[in-house]
Amino acid sequence: MAKRGNGLGATPVEIPRKGRPNTWGVRTPRHTNKATGEKGYRYWIGREYKNKTEAERALRKWMTDHEAGDIAPRSDMTMSQLMDSWLYKHRGEDTTKEGYEPKIRLHIKPHIGKEKVAEVTDDRLDELYRLLENTPIEANGNQPLGPKSVRHVHNILSAAFDSVTGPNKLLKVNPAHTASPPTERQIKAAEPDFPTLNDQETAHFLSEIWKPCGKRACDGGLTHHCLRDAPLWTAYAATSCRRSEVLGWKWSLIRWEQCAIELAWVVVEEGNTYRLRKLTKDGDDNAIIYVDQALMNVLKRQKERQDAERGRLGDLWVDHDLVFARDGFKLHKGRQAGGPQDPEKVSARWRTARNRLHLPENFRLHDWRASKITNDLDAHENPVEVSANARHHSPGYTMARYGRRRAEGAKKLAASSASRIGLSALV
Repeated sequence: MAKRGNGLGATPVEIPRKGRPNTWGVRTPRHTNKATGEKGYRYWIGREYKNKTEAERALRKWMTDHEAGDIAPRSDMTMSQLMDSWLYKHRGEDTTKEGYEPKIRLHIKPHIGKEKVAEVTDDRLDELYRLLENTPIEANGNQPLGPKSVRHVHNILSAAFDSVTGPNKLLKVNPAHTASPPTERQIKAAEPDFPTLNDQETAHFLSEIWKPCGKRACDGGLTHHCLRDAPLWTAYAATSCRRSEVLGWKWSLIRWEQCAIELAWVVVEEGNTYRLRKLTKDGDDNAIIYVDQALMNVLKRQKERQDAERGRLGDLWVDHDLVFARDGFKLHKGRQAGGPQDPEKVSARWRTARNRLHLPENFRLHDWRASKITNDLDAHENPVEVSANARHHSPGYTMARYGRRRAEGAKKLAASSASRIGLSALV
């Protein structure tokens, strides 16, 4: 048998066959696989050539096509490998990747993870979407995924396929581009109608949370814990900030004279933990919101309470400049105050306050944002300013997402139109 190559190039080799004449085979030289980035990659061009001359001719043709860029990348990459590689290389925020990971682990890998990327078609993706829409999933409370979640799975797959689609890549076309995920209309129709509080209900809530509990140790001032969260709940009700944004407010970024707050930090959950990081969502770097002097007075009250806590705790307080920092209430031994609060514990305390004040059972902290925006629009405030304070990309999005048609508004519109065209003078 002919001597095999030394691994640095491509040398035809004679392959012994049982019961039939020997054949010749040849492999590619070592090169980089454009589909996977693997260096030193080799594969068989063919193993059934009748003689060495045919094998050498096939090698020369491969070399010519490879130099001309006409060789399509070959890969046995599976969908699991693609998703792992794509997620690892993703340049998004850690919180974004944290959101992608469970979708990949629970809804993509179990169903198509072992299939080769090159063999996944748009029809196969449609089968996956229908499966997710109709099959109860334990991690989703034994309910199928909703249209919005299925569309999110589709977007993840589409982005992953894009990374290996194009000239001289693994795929010529992205199969997700011709698949049929849930439409925007289907997603909107399936969205739950989260509750909102109107201005009167909000005013009643605020008056209640600022009432001292009246217990023996309560002096109605700064020291008793019954009012410890009143400034925090007020901040949510009076602004359209998200939970993470309020928890990231810093004293050094409050512009007292301008009644403005600069949003530059957020407290976000990452897996089973949380951290304080720069705000980078949707281009909101160093966004500024304007508030009323009344809210500034609330923040001054919060600063007084925090200063008292700092003095009481001494070395146990490690300052992070946070407006709503972790305080010393039920502080476990060995722990320190002054750092960011756990967002989930904040939500747990909110549920307790919500139930105590008999608010709608499913009213979340985030629903204060929807309440504020909806009430501002109902009060005919300038949509441009409402949108800017909510940090939306356009007033049109704010109106489409939060604008609601009210019977009173419709009647007022009809009366105004009738008056302008002189309708009442006809009969």
